Amino acid sequence: NPDTQNAQAAFSLKARQRFVLTGTPMENSVRDLWSLMNFVAPGYLGSRADFRERYERPLAEGPASARPDRTLQRRLSRRLRPFLLRRRKADVAQELPEKIEQVVPCELGPAQRATYNALLREIQQGLGAGGPNDGAMRMKMLTGLLRLRQTCCDLRLLGLGSAGDPPAVSRDSRDTSGFFGESPKTAGEVARAPQAQDSEPSAKLDLLDELLEEIVDGGHRVLIFSQFVKMLDLLRERLATNGTAHCYLAGLTKNRQEEIDRFQNDNAIPVFLISLKAGGVGLNLSAADTVIHFDPWWNAAVEAQATDRAHRIGQTRVVTSYKLIARNTVEEKILNLQKRKRELASAMLESEESLMPGLTTADLEELLAL
Repeated sequence: NPDTQNAQAAFSLKARQRFVLTGTPMENSVRDLWSLMNFVAPGYLGSRADFRERYERPLAEGPASARPDRTLQRRLSRRLRPFLLRRRKADVAQELPEKIEQVVPCELGPAQRATYNALLREIQQGLGAGGPNDGAMRMKMLTGLLRLRQTCCDLRLLGLGSAGDPPAVSRDSRDTSGFFGESPKTAGEVARAPQAQDSEPSAKLDLLDELLEEIVDGGHRVLIFSQFVKMLDLLRERLATNGTAHCYLAGLTKNRQEEIDRFQNDNAIPVFLISLKAGGVGLNLSAADTVIHFDPWWNAAVEAQATDRAHRIGQTRVVTSYKLIARNTVEEKILNLQKRKRELASAMLESEESLMPGLTTADLEELLAL
């Protein structure tokens, strides 16, 4: 972000030669490329305002389903090329085994589907009051998406409680008031629905049980990533109930290195539960050869970074990565969004490993469409 104090301090440094070393040149949008180039060669891509009008807005805005401006992409890519030296993992670590990625679809249970549909209707009805550039409306859209994604994982993340109880607030949803949080009637209707009484709150959890049984019986060791700490807690409970030994790492974990060492050195522990934000980068967990992403993140490369905790130097086995995706939900749309954003990054940098641009208003509207 060129507006941060860190960026401003970097721009002000006096030097005869400047280099930038990064594994993620596009973390949020093409704006990141301007920031990097403004450090390496100040003024080369014009002023911040010029770059915004010439490249950033045309490439980021417009209908979410529209084809990007390939000519504009090529023009920016050509300007970057003389300054760019890329070395990919395949170039410098050819001894690494294959990495296989697989999407595993999941059908929501009756209670989850009823809750998802009710929540989606409420979100869409609540979005008619503000304009597309309304900051408060954008926040509502993001909040609604969070609730939908939580529903795809496990109904308990919503904190609905039992019939008649006021909605509780979990660690992962303190900022989600406005959808069910301000609609106890809707929440109560969902909680009292006949199909909600006897149904498993998470179809994904059942699917994970089956997948884990096959993986562990096959002698494999697995990393399970989720962005929701509460979901990791629920997974922890399920593993304990099933008698499956495991390690755990989240943001508040105090014995972080101890858990890492325990998993790396003890083959009797087949599962490591990890928060995507706390353990998605910087760890060597080559003792695992399987990775499960319980829920998708906006940036495909964030997930790739997490998978690469296992697929790294020292790994001797093929690494398999599974993505659990709920059918006919926002999760499928997130996958499509990842693909589109990855193509933009690839066009700019000739790599699919660059992080995707941030969510535009058009992206949010498409994700929340019926």
